[in-house]
Amino acid sequence: MESLKPQVLATAIAMNDSGINRGSAGNVSARSASGFIITPTGMAYADCDATDMVSLDADGVPSVGADNTASQRRQPSSEWRFHRDIYALHPDAGAIVHTHAPFATALACQGMSIPAFHYMVARFGGNDVRCAAYATFGSQALSDAILAALRDRCACLMANHGMVVYGKDLKQALALAIELECLAEQYWRVIQLGSPTLLGDNEMERVLLKFSDYGQQT
Repeated sequence: MESLKPQVLATAIAMNDSGINRGSAGNVSARSASGFIITPTGMAYADCDATDMVSLDADGVPSVGADNTASQRRQPSSEWRFHRDIYALHPDAGAIVHTHAPFATALACQGMSIPAFHYMVARFGGNDVRCAAYATFGSQALSDAILAALRDRCACLMANHGMVVYGKDLKQALALAIELECLAEQYWRVIQLGSPTLLGDNEMERVLLKFSDYGQQT
């Protein structure tokens, strides 16, 4: 479990370095044998070390030491609930990245989903990337809204908030978050020109099938 903490921190720092997040906004987690490791609340990632990452069990309860007391330096991200719930509902989720990426957040603040304007939308599991309904950050209502938007998807926007993506591991989750922000920027630019031409459901089904065995298979 402890070996995951440096990886979670490195991913959070890389998230900011990539430009899809700033400061202490957003959060990162990775599934562990007993639950998950998540970034701490309200701390700039550049100021953290690995021991600041927080271990939670599968119910979101801080891990305890041999004396039955919480063995943590920090409080977990206020968004731990949706991390817990995504791991519970999606066994293929090995890591989660949540960001306030500029273009994804701009669309989310308009309550906009990303439709099939580009075939790469299928990268996230369907013919659109949905926008979850707004709810207060850190609340169970927000987690419930995200779970609904993630049905048959590995990413969604979050109304008036940002985006969330899960992947098989930290590397994939971060890569998908960067891809989603790229798509959000492209879509934002396209709609400045007018109504986009959308790909039909049949074509998106073909693309989804091709993505099922796309790339290097191991």
